[in-house]
Amino acid sequence: MSSRRFVCAVDNISRACGVIATILLIIAMAVVCQMIVMRYVFRAATVWQTEAVVFCATAAIFLGAPYVLLKKGHVGVDVIPTMVTARTRLQLERIGAIFGLIFSLIMMVATAIHLLEAIEGDWTTPSVAAVPLWMPLTPMLMGFLLLGLQYLAELTKLFGAQP
Repeated sequence: MSSRRFVCAVDNISRACGVIATILLIIAMAVVCQMIVMRYVFRAATVWQTEAVVFCATAAIFLGAPYVLLKKGHVGVDVIPTMVTARTRLQLERIGAIFGLIFSLIMMVATAIHLLEAIEGDWTTPSVAAVPLWMPLTPMLMGFLLLGLQYLAELTKLFGAQP
């Protein structure tokens, strides 16, 4: 696969993750509204709603991270990059992307280990719903994997760029 096709494929996956993250946040908001109605209008107990909201929001954060990187939507301090030459700015971006890739890989391995332990130990949440922990851990692992791929795509773009 050519580097151009790789970058295009990863960018498209990151865009799809942005859509999935948006849908997950909409679901979380709908469940919060349903939970409020159940609790305060019908005086009914809520069992699964809180965990569903937390898990949807968490999945949205991790699955949305590659899209945020693609769109350069993360918070950054640009004092130094605005004061240096284009060549130095490019080098700083490359170094930042390398550190981001390293972070993503470390977190991916740590999350994979935790996920495997949760599956082998049949771990569940301590709530009444007792949701298996592999459910919230899987989007975390996928998010770090896809974030790492997006960092590889960004590095491919950066090393192909001319200052």
